[in-house]
Amino acid sequence: MADNTLEASFDAEMYAIYANAKRECGYNATYFYRMLGEYGGVATAKRLLNDAKLHDGFTRLWECGRLDLTVESVIWDNPRWHSLFNEGELQTAQNRLDKLGCVGKLSQPYERAHNLDKA
Repeated sequence: MADNTLEASFDAEMYAIYANAKRECGYNATYFYRMLGEYGGVATAKRLLNDAKLHDGFTRLWECGRLDLTVESVIWDNPRWHSLFNEGELQTAQNRLDKLGCVGKLSQPYERAHNLDKA
């Protein structure tokens, strides 16, 4: 039941970034919005993260100077959502942000943020 509540909260967050991108950047992400309605927030985010091709929305939001409105940033910057994604998906989110020099709120590398460097 807790997972359903967390997933519902994540869905709301995904709809919020859609609305903010539209309002603040003039970017109407119709495909993203349609995916949210069809698959829900978590499955939509997973589809975007697991696609080898960088999605158009990421590029458009980068051009607008609002990487904070990307799926990758929302996931990476808020540990609350991390349990919804596997390590590879979290790493993909971080890598995409790192490539553009965006450190986000979590400035430490993924390995340290998740205590994976216990060696």
